[in-house]
Amino acid sequence: MTYASIMVAVDLGDQARPRTGLAADLADTFHARLIGLAAQMPDYGGCPVGPTPGGTYGIPAIRDAVLNDLSRARTAFEDAARGRSRIEWRSSLDFPLAFLTSQAAAADLVVLGRGDDGDPCMAVDPGDAVMRLGRPVLIVPPRVDHLEARRVAIGWKDTREARRAVRDALPFLKRASQAVIVSIDDGRGAADTRDVVGFLQAHDVDATSVARDALGAAASEALIDVAAEYGADLIVTGAYGHGRLREWAFGGVTRDLLAGAPVCCLMSH
Repeated sequence: MTYASIMVAVDLGDQARPRTGLAADLADTFHARLIGLAAQMPDYGGCPVGPTPGGTYGIPAIRDAVLNDLSRARTAFEDAARGRSRIEWRSSLDFPLAFLTSQAAAADLVVLGRGDDGDPCMAVDPGDAVMRLGRPVLIVPPRVDHLEARRVAIGWKDTREARRAVRDALPFLKRASQAVIVSIDDGRGAADTRDVVGFLQAHDVDATSVARDALGAAASEALIDVAAEYGADLIVTGAYGHGRLREWAFGGVTRDLLAGAPVCCLMSH
């Protein structure tokens, strides 16, 4: 298994260039094409309606400004891709998430920032994306510009989302020197990891498991601690296994990782 097509969302924020460089390096690693993507919807809310000077000149000016922003995003993408030949650019006057969703069928893997670290007019919320795209989403935290993924930590509960995440992450896992499956006891018992360890070993992945007690801390903190202990720079988890509304209201692993994980996270829903 491999990723034949990697898509990266580009905006005009400071983190877009390192994120695009990371995605370009992954495209080299997996011999994949790299698709850069950006969208922005013009805001005509302040323009008068009708044959007035503001209506005549304001609307085209706003549209041209957005087109200029998209052109700048394309230049940033092409600069960060560093002359690679298998690249493609897609952009549109549209809402960023809606456009990304419409294009996601072209990708095996979608690379995003956190959403709050980019240009708010172009940035995509990764929580929304992982729910809607039907593709694994790799979330890159600020100031991270490279992903080795030689060691990978997998946050495990035997849920549909977690099973899909492990399957979606196989291209990374088959290249890794070690995968550690982390089962967190948050007061309801640690999940049985034998089947997922056996599944990965059947795919020639060097997989081991570890169980940890949250001990009053958030399960996400325990998972991040294990990743640091094993030197993992990639965390793999299912996303919103308890439903997004519940996590928004009461907290949860997905929400916490999206907000503060120091390493890249691959999530599937």
